[in-house]
Amino acid sequence: MGEKAIDEDKVEAMKSSKTSLVFAINGQRFELELSSIDPSTTLVDFLRNKTPFKSVKLGCGEGGCGACVVLLSKYDPLLEKVDEFTISSCLTLLCSIDGCSITTSDGLGNSRVGFHAVHERIAGFHATQCGFCTPGMSVSMFSALLNADKSHPPPRSGFSNLTAVEAEKAVSGNLCRCTGYRPLVDACKSFAADVDIEDLGFNAFCKKGENRDEVLRRLPCYDHTSSHVCTFPEFLKKEIKNDMSLHSRKYRWSSPVSVSELQGLLEVENGLSVKLVAGNTSTGYYKEEKERKYERFIDIRKIPEFTMVRSDEKGVELGACVTISKAIEVLREEKNVSVLAKIATHMEKIANRFVRNTGTIGGNIMMAQRKQFPSDLATILVAAQATVKIMTSSSSQEQFTLEEFLQQPPLDAKSLLLSLEIPSWHSAKKNGSSEDSILLFETYRAAPRPLGNALAFLNAAFSAEVTEALDGIVVNDCQLVFGAYGTKHAHRAKKVEEFLTGKVISDEVLMEAISLLKDEIVPDKGTSNPGYRSSLAVTFLFEFFGSLTKKNAKTTNGWLNGGCKEIGFDQNVESLKPEAMLSSAQQIVENQEHSPVGKGITKAGACLQASGEAVYVDDIPAPENCLYGAFIYSTMPLARIKGIRFKQNRVPEGVLGIITYKDIPKGGQNIGTNGFFTSDLLFAEEVTHCAGQIIAFLVADSQKHADIAANLVVIDYDTKDLKPPILSLEEAVENFSLFEVPPPLRGYPVGDITKGMDEAEHKILGSKISFGSQYFFYMETQTALAVPDEDNCMVVYSSTQTPEFVHQTIAGCLGVPENNVRVITRRVGGGFGGKAVKSMPVAAACALAASKMQRPVRTYVNRKTDMITTGGRHPMKVTYSVGFKSNGKITALDVEVLLDAGLTEDISPLMPKGIQGALMKYDWGALSFNVKVCKTNTVSRTALRAPGDVQGSYIGEAIIEKVASYLSVDVDEIRKVNLHTYESLRLFHSAKAGEFSEYTLPLLWDRIDEFSGFNKRRKVVEEFNASNKWRKRGISRVPAVYAVNMRSTPGRVSVLGDGSIVVEVQGIEIGQGLWTKVKQMAAYSLGLIQCGTTSDELLKKIRVIQSDTLSMVQGSMTAGSTTSEASSEAVRICCDGLVERLLPVKTALVEQTGGPVTWDSLISQAYQQSINMSVSSKYMPDSTGEYLNYGIAASEVEVNVLTGETTILRTDIIYDCGKSLNPAVDLGQIEGAFVQGLGFFMLEEFLMNSDGLVVTDSTWTYKIPTVDTIPRQFNVEILNSGQHKNRVLSSKASGEPPLLLAASVHCAVRAAVKEARKQILSWNSNKQGTDMYFELPVPATMPIVKEFCGLDVVEKYLEWKIQQRKNV
Repeated sequence: MGEKAIDEDKVEAMKSSKTSLVFAINGQRFELELSSIDPSTTLVDFLRNKTPFKSVKLGCGEGGCGACVVLLSKYDPLLEKVDEFTISSCLTLLCSIDGCSITTSDGLGNSRVGFHAVHERIAGFHATQCGFCTPGMSVSMFSALLNADKSHPPPRSGFSNLTAVEAEKAVSGNLCRCTGYRPLVDACKSFAADVDIEDLGFNAFCKKGENRDEVLRRLPCYDHTSSHVCTFPEFLKKEIKNDMSLHSRKYRWSSPVSVSELQGLLEVENGLSVKLVAGNTSTGYYKEEKERKYERFIDIRKIPEFTMVRSDEKGVELGACVTISKAIEVLREEKNVSVLAKIATHMEKIANRFVRNTGTIGGNIMMAQRKQFPSDLATILVAAQATVKIMTSSSSQEQFTLEEFLQQPPLDAKSLLLSLEIPSWHSAKKNGSSEDSILLFETYRAAPRPLGNALAFLNAAFSAEVTEALDGIVVNDCQLVFGAYGTKHAHRAKKVEEFLTGKVISDEVLMEAISLLKDEIVPDKGTSNPGYRSSLAVTFLFEFFGSLTKKNAKTTNGWLNGGCKEIGFDQNVESLKPEAMLSSAQQIVENQEHSPVGKGITKAGACLQASGEAVYVDDIPAPENCLYGAFIYSTMPLARIKGIRFKQNRVPEGVLGIITYKDIPKGGQNIGTNGFFTSDLLFAEEVTHCAGQIIAFLVADSQKHADIAANLVVIDYDTKDLKPPILSLEEAVENFSLFEVPPPLRGYPVGDITKGMDEAEHKILGSKISFGSQYFFYMETQTALAVPDEDNCMVVYSSTQTPEFVHQTIAGCLGVPENNVRVITRRVGGGFGGKAVKSMPVAAACALAASKMQRPVRTYVNRKTDMITTGGRHPMKVTYSVGFKSNGKITALDVEVLLDAGLTEDISPLMPKGIQGALMKYDWGALSFNVKVCKTNTVSRTALRAPGDVQGSYIGEAIIEKVASYLSVDVDEIRKVNLHTYESLRLFHSAKAGEFSEYTLPLLWDRIDEFSGFNKRRKVVEEFNASNKWRKRGISRVPAVYAVNMRSTPGRVSVLGDGSIVVEVQGIEIGQGLWTKVKQMAAYSLGLIQCGTTSDELLKKIRVIQSDTLSMVQGSMTAGSTTSEASSEAVRICCDGLVERLLPVKTALVEQTGGPVTWDSLISQAYQQSINMSVSSKYMPDSTGEYLNYGIAASEVEVNVLTGETTILRTDIIYDCGKSLNPAVDLGQIEGAFVQGLGFFMLEEFLMNSDGLVVTDSTWTYKIPTVDTIPRQFNVEILNSGQHKNRVLSSKASGEPPLLLAASVHCAVRAAVKEARKQILSWNSNKQGTDMYFELPVPATMPIVKEFCGLDVVEKYLEWKIQQRKNV
């Protein structure tokens, strides 16, 4: 980058500036010369690459997940006050933390100095599984505690001033794919002074029968005054010189402290690309900003005019650099101005807390003005009649209304947004307004997440001045502003405003206003869900004005606040809002028979995960001369690859090479997966066969440079003479593009389908169901590190569920013997099946690049690339015909499934077995089942938690629902009459059914009524629906039957000379608690020698070590929910061998000493006798290794008919774990699986464009469940179902089966929607037009639910009301 001469006269202020950056991390002082820093470096890059503080994880790079959250502390020398708040370190620029202190999770506490109470409570509440998100969660919790205790009087000892409601919100912006959030919320709520300890979930601190004081003594101590954590060291206060500018000429970073200094810089930099920096949060949305090379970064936050706050009788003025969080705080202080409070409340739903803490109001408005960002802030402030001040290039100031400003061309490079002013609404009435007039103001938004962290489908804000008159409410003036619906800017519906002005609000007036609105609020072409967004506009207008119609009008002098928000028009019963707080209950039996097996002990390494000390692949320190890779993938579904080049034919910074199939060494193969059925290519060769197929692997000197360069690659394609790609299931069938399924895996018939259909009294023929895909959203994306070793060997660290397969793939790719390759995996930051097959090409690409360049190569795949290239769950379309009797008993079912496998087979041939197995949870009489596995030009689909089973189970529910609708019979009765008897279970599932005593589903069916009050609540739901028009409830219970299969698994147990124990298994710890169960099994089994050391004491001596494919072979895979129990059994066999060797030693010692023998003395003697203290084994399951799991869930939901929003009021789950090896671990698996299932059934849309390229490729567009979308009351009972002689200590699997139970929510939503449709039918005089036999799609997102409730429900209601009056 060339230097430009600087006119010294214009930058006089720079003479007194400093050129080094000073800050603290976890109390340690850092000083960096600005000339040594690339100003685009983010804080997370610095922390992870230049410091030992790797507890900070990178989950998305967008500020959308919370994995990178740290605490930032700033000192105000004037107020002598330290402000502390969370920030997203993936968005925060390193240079912007000058004078600040950063605290990470390992800075709160760690294994060396002692863990913080936050860490210990997270561990004790069993609130960490894979652990990748946990450090960010810990910091979010700590920040909430810290700030709550600042803003209130000192709390009572051991507690925080944090309230339970605030505790829930503390982690509302952090994503977790494993736990289901409930234990995380409980861990945080345990600090709240207003919490009832008995209401907290299952944990390691509370024991049955103990009083409150005993429990409190056992809780890890929290002292808000403790100096253990230093968030802002004293030395840093002395460093701060508030009036000092910060400048660097080499890399051009400046932090001016005055407007004049800023103007001087802008004038000097005339013609250069300048980036004004405040929060830098825009780069989370506009990711191309990270690729742009700016010639000057100017941090404007130190300029007083940009950070000023003024509040007086005229209104509130906020500088452009005031953060959204600070603005909320300021507006909340204006207690007498309700409009400001409403604005503040709405602003709390913008982004998440750690983004709001740095994102500025000026930045948000500028994104809306320049880039048409779908801003909430712009919409609500236009309605609030806000104005903006602009400093022009001539240094003059101009003022515009925000509405005017948004419609202007983008500001030139030298003009700046200075401030924004919200007028005092006490003086906002127009001249001539009556003193009796009332000012109304309300804001609205509809979004997938109630607490924010999601863009709105539509936002709106309305203001109106109204007067009470004899004939109703008169609108004197109004402003109706709508935004985020696909237009450039927030838009005022001026035609509607003009129409309503002077009108008395009535149903007829509203109908005409709605008609005008529908013509005015029209989403631009290409906007998603346009009909839904337009419908929301009608809804919001109706909510605002509907309660002001003559019959409903109830106003009081002054403000009318929120009277329209909760509508109960003509209703006898006010609609009830969901409870503000989450609650839960767990019924768990801890078995003592094989202690410590059966106990709910804390997960192994839980505190290490919470503090961030647990090491994942990308945490391994980079070896010397390490290089970094990024994938280049196709954006075309079927095309010849003509060339690979960079934009502008300029090689980006740091690029060292591009690896393609041509770089495969002699003797090697272009192999990326060594799959279950066939291998797959590592790189596309002459032709790319799908969008998202890997074409090349770019290697650079840093991950940042690799990712940026990969985005700058251009692939030249040619499609001449190629057939059209196959992108749909129908096209695949038409072209006979199908994969062969081995006969043992195909669907099989049960009974005589022809006879069953003949016996049927009713038939439904050719009904259809469809399923979309789902993305894994493990918090740790795919990652690997390959290190060349001597003699042409390669050591690879891989985040994988299948080390053995990765090993074979790398050896095949490099063309070396398998003993030249070593694959090591310690832990995985979430897998869910996505790191089984899909981890192989990642490791292979690193190994190939490392082999070619003879340097270590690693990659941490960015979230977008991960989402585009990994495939996800299988989409499918189902056609079925069913025959049944009048009592609902089904006699025959014929099912045809089209399964989209994508480009290659992967695990797809296994899918029919899973689909049919879960479908057979009901007695269908006779069953015909056929699956076509279709090959399409899309990325290969793969296993995702409960692959096939979740769809198969739901197919069964959809059929039951359809039969119930056909017969007009309660669906619960249809379910009950079709439950299996033990005889029919044996018919459908043969030997997997086990013995009669093992079939517990009928018991669960009856128990769920007692556990949840199901039948009583059904009546309450009926009463609620009869009394509420705009909110409808549904309740449903759904069973699940899930077949699992045990696989052979190796293990090794070694006892060292000091008595400590090392356990090695090839099952991978992916968050499911495998290490914990294995440790418990080893402690129990070795404890059988009875040498005076208890099993609990032995437990502390055991360490489970990482998987190593050269140390232990034939490791198979970690999948299918049974690896934990199989690994535990392998370890038990090893321990039995050790005990057998030690018993003679013990006997001899007892005879020699005449007294008891300790474990340590026993091992010492064994070593003296040179007894082999290491035993290896391999567990080999017999024919009983396949068995059935049972569970049932009852869910109650409330649907907002007007917006489509669903609130899950309550879920009760009963799950049969047999005799759980660890009920705390299994509880976490049950809850986490259920919530992941919620995502599939209710939230997650994994969508592609017309070329088959994934477009929901970020946290902005793909929404997994969050703490505000889980059941408000979440109860689980783990059934202790007794002896299962063929199981591992009578235990059963828990990892995947509970996911199927989330269908209970979908079915409950369907019931609620059905009630809404009945209501619409009652408004139709001809009783036509509403189908009661509808099929509610999966996922049932807000737009879908609203569509099925009726996009025009408001219009139909008003028409009905008007007609009713005419008929009187």
